[in-house]
Amino acid sequence: MSTSTRTEPVRTTDEDPHLPLGESLARLALRPRSVALLSLLPVLAIAAGIAGWLLDWRLGVDSAVYRAGALTLLQGEPLYEGSTLGAEPWWALLPFTYPPAAALLFAPLAFFPVQVAWGLVAAVSFLALALVIRVTIAALPRLAGELPRWASPARATLIFTIVAFGMEPVWRTIFLGQINLILMALVVLDVLVLCRRDSRWGGVLVGVASAVKLTPLIFIPHLLFTGRRADAARALGTFAGLQGLLFLVAPSDAARFWTHTVFNQGRIGPMHWAGNQSLNGLLNRLTDLAPWASTAALGIGALLAPFAVWLMLRFHRRGQHLYALLVTAFYALLVSPVSWSHHWVWAVPLIVVLVARLPRTTPATAWRRWALAGSVIVVFLSCVLLVLPNGRNLELHWEFWQVVLGSAYLLVPVVLTATLGLRWLVRRRRSVRAE
Repeated sequence: MSTSTRTEPVRTTDEDPHLPLGESLARLALRPRSVALLSLLPVLAIAAGIAGWLLDWRLGVDSAVYRAGALTLLQGEPLYEGSTLGAEPWWALLPFTYPPAAALLFAPLAFFPVQVAWGLVAAVSFLALALVIRVTIAALPRLAGELPRWASPARATLIFTIVAFGMEPVWRTIFLGQINLILMALVVLDVLVLCRRDSRWGGVLVGVASAVKLTPLIFIPHLLFTGRRADAARALGTFAGLQGLLFLVAPSDAARFWTHTVFNQGRIGPMHWAGNQSLNGLLNRLTDLAPWASTAALGIGALLAPFAVWLMLRFHRRGQHLYALLVTAFYALLVSPVSWSHHWVWAVPLIVVLVARLPRTTPATAWRRWALAGSVIVVFLSCVLLVLPNGRNLELHWEFWQVVLGSAYLLVPVVLTATLGLRWLVRRRRSVRAE
């Protein structure tokens, strides 16, 4: 990359631990049009929830389960004894697979009808999406020169938020009433803003996210490895405190979850389904549900762990904290027993990063970055997983090309890592020759 290019970064926000989030919100409050545009999707979501309640629409399968879990806990009924909950509507009969602390945190949903609860979850998810994009933009290098009008942080946030809604992990999260965007926002805000400001609340949001779904627990060692020991301790303490609280409030539910339910993958769903874009899902599909497939997936994940930590720390030591966070997030998606397609909302900040890097190149190499960014965008916009034959064990009979397309999500971090490795290798050889 030529250092004489006009758009080279003059300073990265990684050198400044105080990301201008508060300043951005203050400026946004002075722009009624931007506030209206940013509020449009959340308002429409709530309106759709109210309309769905009045017209008895089937909205939010997963948010209905969240709400039912909260009602079940508040009514003192068991959460994990059956495969469904009594408070679930007939069109959303699914097991409650989350820790008992999640049912407590979902309690506000219990005071609303099922469809309105979906609208509220969707509205908060849209705001969480915008927050993630804004923090991601703030963590990117700042470019020299005057930016185009559309590239200002506020306008870029609005544009990316609207475009991101077209991505399959995002719109599926919204329509299912899932909370993936909310959990991602908690982690991003905690790691990239609170922890870097040495806030006394650093790590707390990671602990809360982990109490709802166990996968965010991986960000606790991320904090530990990056030297944030106090933040890691607060995250672990928050997680343990919330789980301990449930041992007091609902001891039988808490004991059953941590001794039985947490090990029962059957409650989550079929591991081999195309929607499971993890190494575990891939190996179960490739081996025709061999009994050793899940164990092999764990072994591969363990072998990848040292490399993932090395890559994450390499970015961290170079001051690229956002990139380090993305390494941890995508490693978690790969090694988690289940990474449904809607869990891959971490593609949003990744795409923001790839698009932001497009101007910082030379004409001779521009096509490489355009091809890389375009390919990632196409993967998550294409809904390829919905086109392939799936369900009823059809994935076990895929052709080779179907296996490749049906593994598109998990191939993204693999290809990106390989591209990084190849680029570093080429640069190292060039430097050796120059000596």
